[in-house]
Amino acid sequence: MQRKATLRTTPAKDQPLADPVRSRIVEGASQRFFTHGFRGVTMDDLAEELGMSKRTLYSRFDTKLQLLDSVLENKFRRAREDMSGILAARQDFPETLRQTLACVQRHTSEIQPPFTRDMRQEGPEVFQKVERLRRAAIQEHFGELMLRGRRAGFIRKDVPAPIIIEILLAAVQAIVNPARMDELGLTPKAGCGVITKIVLEGAIDPAARAHLKCLSEK
Repeated sequence: MQRKATLRTTPAKDQPLADPVRSRIVEGASQRFFTHGFRGVTMDDLAEELGMSKRTLYSRFDTKLQLLDSVLENKFRRAREDMSGILAARQDFPETLRQTLACVQRHTSEIQPPFTRDMRQEGPEVFQKVERLRRAAIQEHFGELMLRGRRAGFIRKDVPAPIIIEILLAAVQAIVNPARMDELGLTPKAGCGVITKIVLEGAIDPAARAHLKCLSEK
C-alpha cells in the first residue's frame, strides 16, 4: 500500500530562502490555491501558468503537498511580519488595535471558500498545520497587544491577559475550522471578524470604550 504523504514541520527541501524561482512558485501557488482551492490544481497546471518547465518546478518541490506546506508557511510568515511591523511602530493603542484588526481582515480575505472546502476534504493534517501556525501568531501578537492595552488603560484589569488570549484561541479553534464554517456559512474573514469583535469588546475597559471606534466600525 502506498503511504500517504503528509505535511512537514520543516521545509521540504534545503532551498535557500532567497531563491527567486522558489519564491515565485510559492507566490503563484498561493494565489491559485487560496482563490480556487488546491485539490484541483495540478503541478503541471502551475508550471504552465508560471511559464516554467515542470523540471524547474519539481526541482524545488517534489510534490504538491510539499508546495502547499510552503504556501501555508509563507502565508503566516507574511501575516507575522505585518503584525510585527504594526507593533514596532509604537503608535497609541487605539491606532495599533485598528491596524491589527485591519491586518487580520486583509489576510483572511485572501482565503476563499474553495480553499476551506479542500482543507476539509484533504484530511486533518492540512488543517492541523494551519492551527499550529495560527495559534502561535495569536499568542505572540495578540498577547503583546493585550499587555500594551492594559498598560495604556484600555484593557480591563479584572481578567488576566492570558485568559483573554485563551478565550480568543478557543473561539477561533471552535468556529474558524472547515467543518464549522461550512455549517455556519462563514468565510475565514467573517468568522475571524465576528470573534475578534466579541472577544475584544469584552476585554475593553468600559471607561475606555468610547475611544475605540475601530471596534464599532467592524
